[in-house]
Amino acid sequence: MRFAAVAVVFPLLLTACTWVPIAPEAREVRVLRAAPENCQHLGEIEVEVTDKVSLYRRNAIKVTEELETLARNRAVTMPATDIHPLSEPREGMQRFAAWRCSR
Repeated sequence: MRFAAVAVVFPLLLTACTWVPIAPEAREVRVLRAAPENCQHLGEIEVEVTDKVSLYRRNAIKVTEELETLARNRAVTMPATDIHPLSEPREGMQRFAAWRCSR
């Protein structure tokens, strides 16, 4: 009986977890849906997070949020002001383009 309770509660706890904290300076990096105009292209960023634990698949929205957060954290090292996805999240991986735009 105790095992059944753990088997039900554990996946629920995992969906609530956010494992990737955002760096304070990365809060300023914007996530765009398309390539911006009149900005300098700095390169690409590839990020990866765990999308499943054992047989349990993590919430797709949480995975997407964590991928964006990781990309924003890496963007500040370039230093980029904006990023946009080059691909959809797939198996916990995603690619982004990094841009420096004047604001």
